[in-house]
Amino acid sequence: MFHSSLAGSERVQLPGSRAVGRPDPAERLEITLLLRRKAASAFARAAASLHRHDRTPVRFERREFAEAYGSDPRDAALVASVAEIFGLAVVQHVEARRTIVLSGTVAAAERAFGVELQHFEYPGGTYRGRSGAVALPRELCGVVTAVLGLDNRPAAAPQLRVRPAASAGARAHAPGEVAALYGFRDRSAAGQTIALIELGGGFAPADLRAYFNALGGPVPRVCPFSVDHAANLPSPGGGLAHNAALFDVEVAAAVAPGSRIAVYFAPNTEAGFINAVTTAIHDERLAPGVLSISWGGPESAWTAQARTALDDALQAAALLGVTVCVASGDRGSRDGLSDGHEHVDFPASSPYALACGGTLMRTAGSQVLAETAWADPAPGGSTGGGESACFDLPQWQSGAALTLAGGVARPLERRGVPDVAGNAAPESGYRIRVGGEEVVAGGTGAAAPLWAGLIACVNATREAPLGFVNPALYANREAFRDIVAGDNGGYQATPGWDACTGLGSPAPEVFEPAAEPILVSSERKALLAPR
Repeated sequence: MFHSSLAGSERVQLPGSRAVGRPDPAERLEITLLLRRKAASAFARAAASLHRHDRTPVRFERREFAEAYGSDPRDAALVASVAEIFGLAVVQHVEARRTIVLSGTVAAAERAFGVELQHFEYPGGTYRGRSGAVALPRELCGVVTAVLGLDNRPAAAPQLRVRPAASAGARAHAPGEVAALYGFRDRSAAGQTIALIELGGGFAPADLRAYFNALGGPVPRVCPFSVDHAANLPSPGGGLAHNAALFDVEVAAAVAPGSRIAVYFAPNTEAGFINAVTTAIHDERLAPGVLSISWGGPESAWTAQARTALDDALQAAALLGVTVCVASGDRGSRDGLSDGHEHVDFPASSPYALACGGTLMRTAGSQVLAETAWADPAPGGSTGGGESACFDLPQWQSGAALTLAGGVARPLERRGVPDVAGNAAPESGYRIRVGGEEVVAGGTGAAAPLWAGLIACVNATREAPLGFVNPALYANREAFRDIVAGDNGGYQATPGWDACTGLGSPAPEVFEPAAEPILVSSERKALLAPR
């Protein structure tokens, strides 16, 4: 059976890694295949229409969306028959998510996809990987758009920073206090579901009960979900990745009292990340109206097929009325890379994400005295931001300027990050509880659940959720708390949009002009059908 290379699937070894041997041919693994979308041209037109702020945004019901834009059952049947020839079996197929999960041995996977797998060691641990492109059996060319899971290197890092115990300066805050400082008082998110994506660690219910009892608020309803066999595994002493889930839950739930928190645990791989996001977005039972992602990595660290797949998932979220809040990164304008160039974090750089940058907040009582871009070079933490190398300039960012750290400005030419900002500096961070002890933490991984919680509160006052809110926010930029001081290494905060804090930090007036989304009827859906 002939094979053809799958564009965008190319891989190289992680820097500093070395091959240490081949995996056991009989070792079993699971591979996620993404199938082409039904009515792909109509989907693209519907997603593109969302970028206009002068029209009412459209919204699909989940079942209606799956029928119109999911995968074709005939494609799934073809994949199953071809996979069987190579000794691979289908263990899951979800039409709405367009995913097929195959199970089989390493030897079978290598034959089916024309790869040679190796075990690699690198400074951060070990992974199973490959070099070069994946090859598809000719029958599947054009049917399968991505093959994920052969390589299980870490895909992302949590955007979380813990304040040293001896740190002095601005005071720390409870999450609800931060919301109140921004003008969001008497909040309720009753009836709303906030989804969180977690690629490791977990939360202990005892910590949550003690934390919210101490705050004097209701203990949130938290629903953990396993994606790709991951689980809620709290480990207070396990480092940032193990505390990120608890941090996200405590911030989101405290900002949005009365909300239900759905936590989707997945392995920290491209396959795990994408499967967690699509599982959350297409969850018909809980139907989250807002999704918070506090994990990410440099655009260049992702395969093109995975970037495209995750961006496509965020387009689906926008059409389903789900706002996706994503941390912009904690490693400044170079996103932690040492090649001397500026980089942005993904998935924050997707034009369908609400990219959340970070600020340092100085307060007195119930007043914000000053707010600047978060930049703390000593421990290496600064708000991420800049210009994407992968995504075009959205029309709602047209006219924005990119101001370099030296004060030189030029027009923004591609997708700019972030869109908005919020308190994130560990110096003015959030008081949370981990393993029975109070910890102060920050990072743009705090700004994402902060914004998610605020949006959930706004959604509770509306007939339908805000959904893809970026165009409306840029059309109402004067309502933001504009941040005009500070930098992130390569860029300066300036009046208007900037690559440190975006439009600025939240205020209740930010959401006032957002139009109510409408459901797309069968008749209207016909207008979006292929011509």
